Amino acid sequence: MHYIYYYKLKFTTMETIDMSQFDQNQGLIAALFAGIGMGLMIFYILILALIIISLWKVFEKAGKPGWAAIVPIYNIVILLEIVKKPTWWILLLLIPFVNVIIAIIIYIELAKAFGQGVGFAIGLLLLSIVFFPLLAFGDYKYGYIEDNANTQS
Repeated sequence: MHYIYYYKLKFTTMETIDMSQFDQNQGLIAALFAGIGMGLMIFYILILALIIISLWKVFEKAGKPGWAAIVPIYNIVILLEIVKKPTWWILLLLIPFVNVIIAIIIYIELAKAFGQGVGFAIGLLLLSIVFFPLLAFGDYKYGYIEDNANTQS
């Protein structure tokens, strides 16, 4: 027969502790961390879905295809079209520190396109998880549509 021996640790108080207690708790700790990890992953997926759905609705309000929100790089092209900025600004978004300034300008113009001010643009920058759904599902109207109708006639 084979026996498993657990070593006993001695502490300065001359007390001993059985290592089998640690072996039994190790599975519980692993399960706890796995559950926390799964919970965080599900939370992240829900937040990501909210942002994608909100961006989809913002694109549709601006008269652009909603599916463009899920296509990388193309969604930036559409966003630049919505705010009436040239497409070559994508190159500016690749330059460190310049990209922050360009993103701020894009969000300010996006807020203006929907009839909002700089305060709403700051909200879009800092609290996107709140302000993009507000923009998408609120009563905000895209303002550049009327400007295009006036210039074409």
